[in-house]
Amino acid sequence: MNDNVEQKIISILSQQALIDETEISLESTPADLSLDSLNIVEIIFSIEEMFDIKIPFNANEPTKSAFMIDNVATMIKGVKDLIAEKSISS
Repeated sequence: MNDNVEQKIISILSQQALIDETEISLESTPADLSLDSLNIVEIIFSIEEMFDIKIPFNANEPTKSAFMIDNVATMIKGVKDLIAEKSISS
């Protein structure tokens, strides 16, 4: 599953940002993609559903959340880590 994590997250971001996937890089930030807090919450829900994981994210205080959304690369790493944790505990 990890092989497709990056592509699936970029696809979700593309849908929320209403831009082509080719416009998203690993360094893209939510601000670069013009994503607001509602978009971020929708992205979190979509990722949780797609990968069957629970993301520890506080929308009221995103900078204090365990799941980092600084850029696309940190989101991908966070999801991969959560998938790995889930498979270890299963």
